[in-house]
Amino acid sequence: MTPDIVVFDIGGVLIDWQPHLAWADEMDAVEAHAFMDRIAFDKLNLACDAGATFALAASQIADPEDAARLGRYVARYQHTVPAKIVGTWDILKALKNAGTPVHAITNWSAETWSEGCKAHPELLEVFGTTVVSGEVGVIKPSTEIYALLCQRADVAPERCVFIDDGLHNCIGALAAGMDAIHFTGPDALRKDLKARSLL
Repeated sequence: MTPDIVVFDIGGVLIDWQPHLAWADEMDAVEAHAFMDRIAFDKLNLACDAGATFALAASQIADPEDAARLGRYVARYQHTVPAKIVGTWDILKALKNAGTPVHAITNWSAETWSEGCKAHPELLEVFGTTVVSGEVGVIKPSTEIYALLCQRADVAPERCVFIDDGLHNCIGALAAGMDAIHFTGPDALRKDLKARSLL
């Protein structure tokens, strides 16, 4: 079956995410990245993407100053998503103008998703169906989250091509029966979609 539905990841594909900017008013980029490495931010953030709260994550940090710093993350989240990836938004708009259904699956904390949507309200309007991992308690690349999107959108996985900047998430989509494109930039994405006669 030739895919006729496009499913987007959001962070790193449509929205630039720079988590260190949450603390830009109190430390420079080098210090912020050192802090994030020290607390294993990537692992804590992934747990929050799967449904945990940042308050719970902060409570697991031994150093009180570092714990308090992570505790401020949600309130400062809008600083971490400063810009759209314009070329990808142009592609998304072209797909919609052509009548192609577009949906989204994103690994995103339920707490920070609402903040991200305040910064970029189009995220609430542009997709037919959006599955947010922190709201459903399942993260990519689990095949369950792709199946949930198909259930909610009432589509067969074989009709979908999934776009993600994480190769592991693309592999999860393939395992769930979708086609997949590993996102490396808007120009390459445009070529990949043209090759599938979607643009």
